[in-house]
Amino acid sequence: MDMVNVPRMMISAPHKSAGKTTITLGMLRYFANQGIAVSSFKKGPDYIDPQWHRLASRAGCSNLDPWLMGQEACIELFQAKSVGSNTTLVLIEGNHGLHDGISLDGSDSSAALALMLEAPVVLVVDSRKMNRGLAALVMGMQSMPPKADIRGVILNQVKSLRQGEKQKHAIEHYCGVAVLGVIPHDPALLLAERYLGLTTVAETAEAEKFIQAAAERVERYCDMAALLALFHEAPPMEARRQGCCEKQVATRAKIGVFMDAAFCFYYPENLEALRNNGAELVFINTFQESSLPDVDALYLGGGFPESFFEVLSSNKGLLKDVRDRIEGDMPVYAECGGLIYLCRKATFGGKNYQLAGVLPFEISFGQTPAGHGYVDLKSREDSPWFKNGECVKAHEFHYSRVLLPADDHSFQFDVMRGEGITGKGDGALYRNLFASFAHLHVVANPVWADTFVSLACAYKAGDHQSRL
Repeated sequence: MDMVNVPRMMISAPHKSAGKTTITLGMLRYFANQGIAVSSFKKGPDYIDPQWHRLASRAGCSNLDPWLMGQEACIELFQAKSVGSNTTLVLIEGNHGLHDGISLDGSDSSAALALMLEAPVVLVVDSRKMNRGLAALVMGMQSMPPKADIRGVILNQVKSLRQGEKQKHAIEHYCGVAVLGVIPHDPALLLAERYLGLTTVAETAEAEKFIQAAAERVERYCDMAALLALFHEAPPMEARRQGCCEKQVATRAKIGVFMDAAFCFYYPENLEALRNNGAELVFINTFQESSLPDVDALYLGGGFPESFFEVLSSNKGLLKDVRDRIEGDMPVYAECGGLIYLCRKATFGGKNYQLAGVLPFEISFGQTPAGHGYVDLKSREDSPWFKNGECVKAHEFHYSRVLLPADDHSFQFDVMRGEGITGKGDGALYRNLFASFAHLHVVANPVWADTFVSLACAYKAGDHQSRL
């Protein structure tokens, strides 16, 4: 049995907004500043945190999601991105609380992921409203199944030296784990959040300054030598095949990808899989380009188009070019923000904006999520994109709602769990367009990339049929 060594550790917390992302960023930048090659993973469906991770580490970050991908695929992807690379350390950030998830047994939680990867866990706790009783919280996290290997605690946002000392002594006495950091309260080290989570790196003017400040705080108030040693206490792993990221074929077609501050939600594995299946990716800035380049298909990802409707709706040339290409049967795959871009119009902040007008929908935005969480989808029929009866796991997070959906419009999927476009259907079909509120990950849907590139090749060769 072949074994591999990957020095690794997970940062988690009892609940969201405890400060684990800030501490993760600080640790990533600290090690990078020390000349230690460090990469990272973020648990769960998340586009924004990995952007911050990459800036902090100056290296890669991928998502791991047991519910979407399954245990074996998570381990395979982890090793594919870690083993044989130049990385010395791998830091995994959990999501929400350590034991949070949709499964009663916790099999999709950060704790379960830590067990899958045999990664020691450092728990970040918000110290502001407790004293010695914080030890009871840590004890509960230690005993709650799945029982992750909690090896240390970092006290965050501590109000006073006395409070920190009480908490440290209680945790080390009752829980048997070391307190590896006591970080004073500092409102300046709270990452700005909005309705879809953190603000993106591209929208945060002082992102670099924030990360460097986080690194300085971690270095000053945490035992970095002990934290570094924890990475190396992770045991060797049984080697898994790494087929999920292997190169397959030479370039066969060009796929245009909207990529800018409005459209920035793409899993790196999705883009990598398209390349590995023969796509040359051509990135398109919707703020600057007034027409489409010479491409054979389009990939319109998610993001925050609503924050840029003024610019997007005024770029009439690009809107018309996209509409004309779709009417000419170009394959287009659109997720969430991409779907919004293709609708007739959108109302946001009391203003109406005319959009591409390919889909007969109007979009509005509410104060609460219209769809948030994992989705289970089942295909209603054969299309260029999916087979009849095919089941797809994905996720959605959008405050946008579709108004005035055409009653006779075709949808790819029945929504078994989640909201989708209508509450019952998702995946709007028109000619060779597929547009959905669901975000897919190629590791959970491995045939997606080959289908996409094959459609682009058929369009390039003039050998295509559309679904009207």
